[in-house]
Amino acid sequence: MSDPVAGSTAPTSDAAPAPDAALTPDAEPTPPIIDAKLLANELVKNLESPAVESQITPAVDPGPEIKFKLVYNKTNYEIVMGENRTVRELKDHIESLTKLPRSMQKLMFKGLVKDDTKTLKELKVVKNSKMMLVGTTMSDLVAVTTKPSSAEIAANTSSVTKKEALSKQKIHQKVLDKGKPEDAMPGIAGVKQPLPPHPLNGMVNKTGGKVRLTFKLEEDSLWIGTKARTEKISMSNIKNVVSEKIESDPNYHIMGIQLGPTELSIYWIYWVPAQYVDAVKDTILGKWQTFL
Repeated sequence: MSDPVAGSTAPTSDAAPAPDAALTPDAEPTPPIIDAKLLANELVKNLESPAVESQITPAVDPGPEIKFKLVYNKTNYEIVMGENRTVRELKDHIESLTKLPRSMQKLMFKGLVKDDTKTLKELKVVKNSKMMLVGTTMSDLVAVTTKPSSAEIAANTSSVTKKEALSKQKIHQKVLDKGKPEDAMPGIAGVKQPLPPHPLNGMVNKTGGKVRLTFKLEEDSLWIGTKARTEKISMSNIKNVVSEKIESDPNYHIMGIQLGPTELSIYWIYWVPAQYVDAVKDTILGKWQTFL
């Protein structure tokens, strides 16, 4: 009878070490469980990255492609996008092309584009449309805000003091002496405003003839109209725009639009309202302009 008892105690003594074996460092069950968790975490991270990108590009039908032109700093870019793409998506694409941050982009298409959620179709962008981009990169801003050296300041001061004011030069003074045109638009000194939705008029040229400026942003062109004719000029062909306030009436400026390679090709315009001068320059030359 002692044998069955002895036999029954043998399995008990053999099963006792099993819990101890599970606690030893060399036990195999625990490491595979930990490795699997780490691997799962890595997989989750990898899967989350594309999910974030998919939030930027909505999963919608882009629609039929539109090929149109973007003008920035006198450079033409060909853009091809679906008509259901939004302005925000367009700006993201522009940033990849120009390195101009989206937050600093101002798009002009039949006026300032203010709503980033609108689609190209809603803006009525069609094949061969022209859109203008104004803005400046951070590196350009740093260069502009860099404090000039004392030598540069002295040189600039010297050149300014030697230069006679435009309104004092005989060629311009004889035009100004005729007085401000009766139909001149109101001028406001010390204020910057965006271009109005209508042409700038009530100005005169060097011969005293009436002048109006019409900005065709969708065509990247400037129309200079007189009583006799209207010249349609591509803004990419304009070399420079200069201006200076009229000393007798600082609410207005003398402005010169350089149409050729030399200063002899400057087309002078008088009694330009001061508040629009910067907007005119920035629209033609493609520089950054703050729109109020």
